[in-house]
Amino acid sequence: MRLPLNTALVDVLLAAVLAGLSVATLAGQAGPADWRAAVLGVLTVAPLALRQRAPVLTMLVIVAALVAYSLAGFGDFPNGGIGMVVAMFTVATLRSRPVAAVMFATTVVATSIAFATAASAVVWSQVAQSLLVMLGAWVLGESTRRWARRAERLAAQAARLVAAERVRIARELHDIVAHHMSVISLQAGVAEYVLDTDLPTARTAIATVGGASRDALLDLRRLLDVLRVDDVDGAQLAPQPGLAQLDDLVERVRGAGLPVEVAVAGTPRPLPPGPDLCAYRVVQESLTNVLKHAGPATARVHVEHGDRTLTVRVTDDGAGRPPQRGHRSPTAHGILGMRERAELYGGVLTAGPAAGGGFAVELRLPVEVGP
Repeated sequence: MRLPLNTALVDVLLAAVLAGLSVATLAGQAGPADWRAAVLGVLTVAPLALRQRAPVLTMLVIVAALVAYSLAGFGDFPNGGIGMVVAMFTVATLRSRPVAAVMFATTVVATSIAFATAASAVVWSQVAQSLLVMLGAWVLGESTRRWARRAERLAAQAARLVAAERVRIARELHDIVAHHMSVISLQAGVAEYVLDTDLPTARTAIATVGGASRDALLDLRRLLDVLRVDDVDGAQLAPQPGLAQLDDLVERVRGAGLPVEVAVAGTPRPLPPGPDLCAYRVVQESLTNVLKHAGPATARVHVEHGDRTLTVRVTDDGAGRPPQRGHRSPTAHGILGMRERAELYGGVLTAGPAAGGGFAVELRLPVEVGP
């Protein structure tokens, strides 16, 4: 484990200060000074400089020094045994509960030896107080360890949410840019091709380019407004598109030169924003793929509002490229993105060559049943 430089420096300063105070306390006691007492007194706190790198070894050295100090008859623990308290807290914070329990038992043994070898009479309340201090250090360290783990879990969860949001934003950008740019590219090509021979058709194509570009800018502005967190209160957030805007989407695609037939079965019902956007994006991505890869074709959009399921099916009768080579392969990024969208809301998306030719994309989303 690599520790920050300032954290290690604090531990070194703590150990140095406690060691200096221990030596000063021993030097101020009555009677001749004993260098052995000074050495053992320093060893009861000096190992704290390494407490975060080797907490168990640090505590074992401190406890051994305290036991040796007591057995040598030098009296009560120097500096009140604060080194053992800090070491117990560190072990409980950085190591598992069984390890902390073993180290606590070691402190109980060390405290018992210290009181057993004391020259004065032992009062049971003193023993209980010492053990309660060590127990408090253990409990405080355990609580700190749990808090740190909870903070790590929350940080990891936040990181996963951020990653998921990045994927969602990237998918939104893909859907917006791919659809509108496909329309613009196709219509710009039509306008260039017929500009000198069919002026009305060229004008219609140019008008379609203008409309598609304005729609693209509007969709991008919506997405950027969502990302603008520094002025959320003042942002004018437009609603995300849904199946209510299906007719507008179909008209844009028809304007790009792709005949589209739409059929709706069942009774339409309000959908939550997420599934509603998912269904809209699947239709948008599917029609964009037909524009780009199916060649001369007619697309059909069938929306069925069932009692418990919303089914959206987009088919075409185009020849296009072979599925294994084109962008309409079941493993292509666009189709994978649609499938991930469906799974996010508990749905299923299938895509592949249709039995009678062309390509088919089918989305099935569960819908909530009202009371």
